Amino acid sequence: MTRRWTAATPDTAVTAIARTTVLLVALDFDGTASPLVPDPMQARALPSVTAAVARLALLPDTEVAYVSGRSLVHLREIAEHDDDSPVILAGSHGAQYWFPGEGEADAGETAQERELRESLFDELEPLLEQYPGVELERKTFGVGVLGRPADPAVERAAFSAVDEVMARRAARWRRRTGDRILEFSSRQEGKDAAIRTLRDRTGATGILFAGDDVTDEDALRVLEDGDLGVRVGEGETSATLRVDSPQQIAELLDVIAAERATGRE
Repeated sequence: MTRRWTAATPDTAVTAIARTTVLLVALDFDGTASPLVPDPMQARALPSVTAAVARLALLPDTEVAYVSGRSLVHLREIAEHDDDSPVILAGSHGAQYWFPGEGEADAGETAQERELRESLFDELEPLLEQYPGVELERKTFGVGVLGRPADPAVERAAFSAVDEVMARRAARWRRRTGDRILEFSSRQEGKDAAIRTLRDRTGATGILFAGDDVTDEDALRVLEDGDLGVRVGEGETSATLRVDSPQQIAELLDVIAAERATGRE
């Protein structure tokens, strides 16, 4: 059962994850580290989240990662992530990675996949001009349709039109929905794959994963004993804890950082 977390009440699960031998803190970005905003490229992590992430990343045996559906190039921009960052990135729902000291891991894309993606973009761009407020996003392995600025009825009509095109031209691509977002990708990886990859890569004995949307449930469902899942906001979830906002994510990370630092003194 999911329970609501507040900083005022000590929680045994939070204490346990803070004390694990090797900790990985993995965060979705939009709606988790950053509030949701109408223009996706204007999203930025709350300063309090950024400060907590930096504090955790300095601790021994502690890794921090952003795990996002964003293409890696866009994730690096909105996360204000430079080449010296200690933060791991998993973009495109786990199809792309950036590791400290190494840089981007080559995810690869076939010429056929690239040609189809560009052709789909060329077809969808004029189509979506008929739907005010709906925006088309070019993604590394597919396309995204953003409906947040649009009237909900216009958004629904646009998504239906895009579904028709994709069913006709790219029926095997993976379809995902989120908070007023529709995405299609030639890659099948999800955030569950990202969690498995990052667990193997970091040797984590415990993972805290926090997310706010449907695609984050893929990651939450593959957490193991000794891990901790956190859902931001309402909605059905596999998470152990629920918080109300990115502001509370910052509070939670501060509690974990303080507990972890104290336990290692």
